[in-house]
Amino acid sequence: MVIISDAFSRATAARSGAAGRDWLDRLPTILDDCAARWGLTLGAPAAPLSYNYVVNARRTDGTAAMLKIHLPEGGFASEVAALRRFDGRGSARLLASDPRNAALLLERCEPGTPLTLTTVADDERATSIAASVMRQVWRPLLPGDSFQTMADWNADLRLLRPHYRGGTGPFPVALIEEVETLLPALTASTPAPILLHGDLHYDNILAAARQPWLAIDPKGLAGEPAYETGALLYNPQPHLLDAPHPGRILARRVDQLAEELTLDRARVRGWGIVRAVLSAWWHVQSSGHVWQEALTCAGLLAAEQ
Repeated sequence: MVIISDAFSRATAARSGAAGRDWLDRLPTILDDCAARWGLTLGAPAAPLSYNYVVNARRTDGTAAMLKIHLPEGGFASEVAALRRFDGRGSARLLASDPRNAALLLERCEPGTPLTLTTVADDERATSIAASVMRQVWRPLLPGDSFQTMADWNADLRLLRPHYRGGTGPFPVALIEEVETLLPALTASTPAPILLHGDLHYDNILAAARQPWLAIDPKGLAGEPAYETGALLYNPQPHLLDAPHPGRILARRVDQLAEELTLDRARVRGWGIVRAVLSAWWHVQSSGHVWQEALTCAGLLAAEQ
């Protein structure tokens, strides 16, 4: 039996409108089609569902898997291309894909505990694990690649001031001015891009049997390595901001990531500020509300030197 919760349906309809409602209507048929095509017995959906529909599955040979159905605008082609390039190195393996249904059959990470559940006391170890996963998944770009670029993502920030009629709305003026200074300076000195995961935060790194930790849900992004670290600098939530001195944790993460990945510290910090503000702004675009936790982290990063 296909389980589609009311909460997931409401969130999808609110985010994607008529296209989302149409996709929800078709979702049971898509799941049945994939189950028949790949010989799957479907179980419970992943918890919590946030964007695309992900459900536990088992193949006819007993192998555990995950079936992921992308929304029409969910980045299916880019994820498939990135997973093929990663080829299971630091990442869950792509077992099969179906472009017509925007469906992916994926290796299931077991036990699948997300790295975000690591306590703040173990933050240094968690950051080191994340850095190790980064080193494994990064790949050279190849001729003909059509991945989105970090410049594509950053361009969305140009829409922020027009949205607020020249102002900055809930975004602190000084923080936006810093981003407006950082962005052209960092862009002008960007090294040659590589293939990045694109969204490698603690929730997207799971404990696994084949390797101790594997990444899931890649966006597939062309960019510099320091850009990848940004997601780690405002996650996990709410654990980070519950700590007595979150600014010190962020400063230590910047130092640690720069050292373990042999990156320039100023670029790690700078891109961390830009990406935290970008994430907060994307939340405004998708929901109408600023992601306050990401914005707070941006301010903490801006305050430390």
